[in-house]
Order: sequence, then C-alpha cells, then structure tokens
Amino acid sequence: MSAAVTKSVESPSLEPSCRDTAAHALSIVRDGVITGEGPTTKGRVHFSRSLDADDTAWCTRILTATAVNDQPVSRAEAEALFEINEAATERTDGGRFDDLLAKAVAHYAASASGLKVPPRSVALSADTEIESWAPSYASKVNSEMLEWIAGQMRGKRQNNRRLMAMVATFLGATALPLAGQLPNVFDIGM
Repeated sequence: MSAAVTKSVESPSLEPSCRDTAAHALSIVRDGVITGEGPTTKGRVHFSRSLDADDTAWCTRILTATAVNDQPVSRAEAEALFEINEAATERTDGGRFDDLLAKAVAHYAASASGLKVPPRSVALSADTEIESWAPSYASKVNSEMLEWIAGQMRGKRQNNRRLMAMVATFLGATALPLAGQLPNVFDIGM
C-alpha cells in the first residue's frame, strides 16, 4: 500500500461517517479510476481506466472505516463497487478488487435477506475466506437479492469470476427453479 493511502485523509469526503458517505467516497474512487486524477490518485502515477492496488486499498479503507464497520454493506455501496468494476478496463491489483467486490456483494445480499453477517473488517478481509461466513445456498438468500445481483452483472464488460462463482454457489440444487427465471448473465462452466 502506498503512502497516499496510509497517511491521514486530507479530504473529509473520503472519511465516511455513515453508509451514505461511504458510498459517496467510493464514487470518488470511481472517478479517480476513470480519469486518473483526484484525491485518491494524488502523489502517484495513475492511468485513466486502470485499477491498481492503491485503488483497491482505498475501497477497503472506506468500506471498513470505524463509522461503518459494524453495519452491513448497503446497496448504494455495492452499486458503487459495481461502477468501479465497470470503469476499470485494466487491472494491476492481483485480483484483490474482485475478491472485495464479491465479499461486499455477499455481505449486502446476506444482510438484506435477514442473515447475520460479521463486521466488515472480518468479512471483507483478504485473509477471510468468503465461504467461512457467506450463505452457501440460495434458499438462505432472498430471491430479490439474487435477481439484483444478476441485474448488476447483466451486460457488463468486466466479468468478475469470484462473484460469478459465489452466485453459482448460491444457485445450488435448492434454487434450480429460480435459476430458470434469472437471465443468462454468466457462464457456469467458467
């Protein structure tokens, strides 16, 4: 992680006080990914439409800030992550953003389905396996959540294999009727 991410935040808009301000801060990261400019790219070379380890570190820092750590990931935050995913045509973060996106979406979907989720600092950690806390079958996840995930993935340029694998796990044998209703947004054969 670069010094730009570890030093104190100069912009209060990047220090979330609630889930809404966290979603806004993620939109600032998205803008930096798109343009290669802004507070999240300050002090380093950053090409437009690229996502690097520092961008992912910004996302992680925002999502696990003290003010939001004990709250489930919100839909607005998950949507902001999908926007970052779509904006980045080039990746140099070693797959960490894909892992973060899948875990954040699972955190949102599980909590919105009424399931208990661990604090974000645990659930979104690179050291925590998603299988250790995320629901393993669609019968535990609200079908509206599965449809929302499918809608977010539909027609996107960037395919997140980690997220597709998670959704495929959700669509276990107990959800075969639901699988027929969802649009064909991913290839289970990966």
